[in-house]
Amino acid sequence: MIDRPYLKQQARNELIHIFAEPWLLALLMCLISNLLLSLSVYTIIGFFLLVGPLTYGLIKYFVKLHKKQEPLINDVFSAFSERFQDSFLLGFLEMIFIMLWSLLFVIPGIVKSYSYSMSQYLLLEDPSLDWRQAHEKSRQMMYGHKFELFILDLSFLGWYIVGMLCFGFGVLWVIPYHQATRVNFYLALDGKNINA
Repeated sequence: MIDRPYLKQQARNELIHIFAEPWLLALLMCLISNLLLSLSVYTIIGFFLLVGPLTYGLIKYFVKLHKKQEPLINDVFSAFSERFQDSFLLGFLEMIFIMLWSLLFVIPGIVKSYSYSMSQYLLLEDPSLDWRQAHEKSRQMMYGHKFELFILDLSFLGWYIVGMLCFGFGVLWVIPYHQATRVNFYLALDGKNINA
């Protein structure tokens, strides 16, 4: 059983030492999302093109933060120069799989999204994996842990609501907190966060 309060405390401790960058990163991600949504003709195409590489970069930023390796904002775009093909295919095909599973009612799509949730982390941490291997390894890693991650994500719902009540600006604090906690969850599952 993974200790959720410990993972969240660890994330807060990681974020407290740096002030501006995680919040600027959250703002940047929100701006990119809004830009894609505002380009109505290209929204779906742009979203599918960027979801994998940007997720990979966001994860890289927070993994470096956890490992105290001085993350930089431009780490978010690192997939475009490092692992574009694998991160793109992983993001694109997993979105298709989740949409197809969601056609069987919504619940199977949610279950599959949690099943695939560690694939970009695995792609980042193990350069020898291609997108297929990362996808399969994520399914194996999350076997028996999907509900734990769902409860962890659900525990941030109140924070997101409070963030939205603060004219939406509070969400810029919640996004890095949530992402840092998810990195700690991955590391706990992978045995690299031994205290969790």
